[in-house]
Amino acid sequence: MTHKRIPCIQEYPGNLFIVVAPSGAGKSTLVNALLTCDPLIRLSVSYTTRPPRANETNGVQYHFISVSNFLDRRAQGEFLESAEVHANYYGTSRAWVVEQMKSGVDVLLEIDWQGVQQVQKQFRNTVGIFILPPSLDVLEKRLHKRGQDEPNVIARRLLAAGKEILHAPEFEYVLINENFDCALTEMRTVVSATRLRFTSQSVRYKKLFVELGVLP
Repeated sequence: MTHKRIPCIQEYPGNLFIVVAPSGAGKSTLVNALLTCDPLIRLSVSYTTRPPRANETNGVQYHFISVSNFLDRRAQGEFLESAEVHANYYGTSRAWVVEQMKSGVDVLLEIDWQGVQQVQKQFRNTVGIFILPPSLDVLEKRLHKRGQDEPNVIARRLLAAGKEILHAPEFEYVLINENFDCALTEMRTVVSATRLRFTSQSVRYKKLFVELGVLP
């Protein structure tokens, strides 16, 4: 006897991508390049309690807020996910993400692995992408080269990276960022393939699918 496959229903026409990587793996650079070449996907700007770096602008890289403000927002349920990373709090606006996805826009989250587990409990069909460095030695060199942190902070980030990397098996896709152009091409491939999934297409083109008898 053959059983008809019943696809998992996607709530919104927009897809939700989650990108995770240890510090220094090149996550932000890859994400920014993806956003530049793909106007159909938007980055969720997280809230954080860490102080802004010299090249960062409030509302662009992050929404920078105080610890008390963050804790108040979290208590009111404003965050889709939140986590404490390197002694600072980070959180994602639930209302903004839902609004974008309802309108058919794909959303990308740059968050910690702790946040991924929270999001997956609330949204089906999320797409997780984990970015790995080609080696820990390369990771350390990249952290020193960017010149954003003191040596003790770099040591702490390397220690955390070893623990974060252990969560790579929890993700559907893993990219090794050894060659930037190759890694970007692979990320764009994941995005394109996701948009062609049955769950995505059936929401975006529901009327057509019903007319063709694909959906009841």
